[in-house]
Amino acid sequence: MYLLIINPASGGGAGQRTWQTVEGLLKSRGIAHEALFTRSLEQAEAQVLHALARREDWRAAIVIGGDGTIHSVLGALRRRGVPLAVIPAGSGNDTARGFGIPLTIEAALDAALQDRCLEADLLSGSGGLTLTAVASGFDAQVAVNVNNSRYKRLCNAIGAGQLAYIIGILHTLLTFKPCRVSVTLDGKEQAFEQAWLVSVCNLPSYGGGLLICPQAEAGDGLLDVCVVHGCSRGQVLRLFPTLLKGTHVALPFVSMLRGRSVAVHFAQPRHAIGDGEPLGTAPLAVRCEPGALRVLTPLAAAAQVGAAEAGSCQASG
Repeated sequence: MYLLIINPASGGGAGQRTWQTVEGLLKSRGIAHEALFTRSLEQAEAQVLHALARREDWRAAIVIGGDGTIHSVLGALRRRGVPLAVIPAGSGNDTARGFGIPLTIEAALDAALQDRCLEADLLSGSGGLTLTAVASGFDAQVAVNVNNSRYKRLCNAIGAGQLAYIIGILHTLLTFKPCRVSVTLDGKEQAFEQAWLVSVCNLPSYGGGLLICPQAEAGDGLLDVCVVHGCSRGQVLRLFPTLLKGTHVALPFVSMLRGRSVAVHFAQPRHAIGDGEPLGTAPLAVRCEPGALRVLTPLAAAAQVGAAEAGSCQASG
């Protein structure tokens, strides 16, 4: 039995449209399933926990939505030990990208039903659990501005979710002011002047495919950290096209760090986001929780790992 977790409003209504297609495919294949529509991201975890507690034979929870919808149910899936599968229907869909999950509906469903998974790390902090990245500073402000904008809805409607982030970058660049930041990695503190952003990543990209930490691997037990500091507005603007290929890592005003825990303290209050969802403006403390989540992904078969690492994803309850 599969639990389908659907956010109908995700991606400007793409969640509802995607579910209609998936429902038809599941029925035509005779696959047992139950549908759960999330009323809000704030209530999703409680809804999912209640649903998962009703039976012990869940093979997986298949989320139809975006990174924010996935973010909202991570705690429930971890507590119940049920694997995550994704059929992307959001604006950014970076979780799907990071796990090699196809962005087309039927191919993503096929990946969800193939019963092979990888163990993935989770990022844990005061704001809860995060799967893709915890970002603070400029890019978090971009996300806040985009989420509060009218142009995000328009971009989603025409299938151009990444365009909303590009508009948001230009919007935010006009008003954002860099400041000093302290980054403490595995107990060792470093200070950066005129810092624009600090991103703590578990997957290579966020923001709709921007490769902030291209070397990040979800199952390596490590956090990958990108700090952009000591540069002008013009340099920041020229930085963002390089994020499409991850070549920014060679720039002199970009520092790449790696460790198991990180604390971030800006000299002035700065927004933070986890999986694109707001985490407030308090200083960050994030630690890696290795192998805390199982994810159904085509990468499991491609990696040709042994049964101990991939194996069956049958939930233990």
